[in-house]
Amino acid sequence: MNKKIKQRKVYIIGAGPGDAGLITLKGVDCLRVADVVVYDYLVNKELLKYARNNARLIYAGKQGGTHTLSQWQINDLLVKEAKAGNTVARLKGGDPFIFGRGGEEAETLAASGISFEIVPGITSAIAVPAYAGIPLAHRGLTSTVAFVTGHEDPTKEKSDIDWQALARIGTLVFLMGVKNIGKIVKELTDHGKAPETPTALIRWGTTPRQEILTGTLANISVLARKRKFAPPAILVVGKVVELRDKLNWFEQKPLFGRGVVITRPEKQADDLARLLIKEGANPLYFPTIKIVPPPDWRDLDAAIKNIDKYDWLIFTSANGVASFFERLFAKNKDIRDLKGVKICCIGPATAQQVESKGIRVDLVPEKFISEGILESFSGINLRGKKIFIARAAKARDVLPEGLRKSGAKVDVVTAYVTVNSGKKKTELGTLFKENQVDVITFTSSSTVDNFVKIMGRKFSLPKSVKVACIGPVTAAAAARAGLSVDIHQEEYTMEGLVQALIDYCETQISKTKCIEICKSNNPAKRRVLSTRDFGRKPAVRKTRKSK
Repeated sequence: MNKKIKQRKVYIIGAGPGDAGLITLKGVDCLRVADVVVYDYLVNKELLKYARNNARLIYAGKQGGTHTLSQWQINDLLVKEAKAGNTVARLKGGDPFIFGRGGEEAETLAASGISFEIVPGITSAIAVPAYAGIPLAHRGLTSTVAFVTGHEDPTKEKSDIDWQALARIGTLVFLMGVKNIGKIVKELTDHGKAPETPTALIRWGTTPRQEILTGTLANISVLARKRKFAPPAILVVGKVVELRDKLNWFEQKPLFGRGVVITRPEKQADDLARLLIKEGANPLYFPTIKIVPPPDWRDLDAAIKNIDKYDWLIFTSANGVASFFERLFAKNKDIRDLKGVKICCIGPATAQQVESKGIRVDLVPEKFISEGILESFSGINLRGKKIFIARAAKARDVLPEGLRKSGAKVDVVTAYVTVNSGKKKTELGTLFKENQVDVITFTSSSTVDNFVKIMGRKFSLPKSVKVACIGPVTAAAAARAGLSVDIHQEEYTMEGLVQALIDYCETQISKTKCIEICKSNNPAKRRVLSTRDFGRKPAVRKTRKSK
């Protein structure tokens, strides 16, 4: 007798307006338990990382006139997946009940007897103006706000929008209104809205790609046509638009609008991406390497078996830490077996990984490179001491050779292997063609070497794209590869790299141009100034004194 499959729940989740940080905690919790995630075009793809590794991801986006799935097909899909016993997360841009057709999906589920929950999201109607420095309500200017769809159901015979009533409201927010902007302007002015009413178009709001065009009802259509202003965008009409000059905060972030390519392994890119987003940059993921286990664990397991024989354990990367402790626990050992073994880490990020295991780190050099470790050991008698270095399969021999010269007995063990990520040249090439890339960051020599393998020796970067490197070893690898290093960060930290980018930009963009960026009504001009004018002078930032 076949077991009856239990129907599961469908969560209709508002993903927010674009900034991945604006999803609700409940929305994230629902994503984490879903077997299937059905997501839309305007959903930030970063949110998909909250889904389980084995969750099925189904794209159901609608862009302009192109629909991956029609609305009735999406409705049927949700029913089908729930009846198959799956927990479904239906991830929709903004809020599902604010012109998001979430009500239609909920109706279908209810009619099919399927349990569902609505998880509200932050609608673009309020978030996008806020990121543009436009408060929808403001004492002394207006106490009334209306949200209006700029794209009604095309099957309707007659519009149900009361234009005469809308014309009397202080602030109007039109969603999906770019294509019909001419009609919107005409209806409002015909029904009494003053032609000189301040007006703003906001495209890709709350994201580093945000572009804003300001004008009046009388000229916004012409300006939009000249600038080729395209969806996704919202239209804000009202006196509150004038406050943007004073309250424009988002675009003042030091790295606003800059596209920064991260070549680190995908699992390690998030920490750098978070720092970049915080400063207004647009992180672009193009991992050139991935971390894989060594061909076998024999050497590492043997060293772990005799761990009590070592005086020092040295980690040269966070990857080495992860692999070492994975094998330590796999061999039925734990941190108690490290009693008496001193630990040295190449930098604070690596040390943090060790300390997260509840272990104190004894030594972190001032300079976060192999030479820095040797300098730190210069005052310590190593003669006869046994040292265990857990590191990548391919690495410089500066450290083990230097320690051996000091009289130490050194065992170098492969804890992990760095290999090519398998990314395609065309993926990055498309971003170059679309002028989305301003900076490429390299955090290790292996990211540089594999970047060259992917792109080819004959490849040359567009002149407008700058190269940023962490540490002299990475910078030297970039130079050998024929890349001009514009931003050189000597301290091996992600925070240091981001600060170096900020310093470089501040050095290259004059105060006059910064003012011009802030006040410009021309989004194309603003983007050119804010993301292309990096100049050519290399910048080196030192945040620690070198010995």
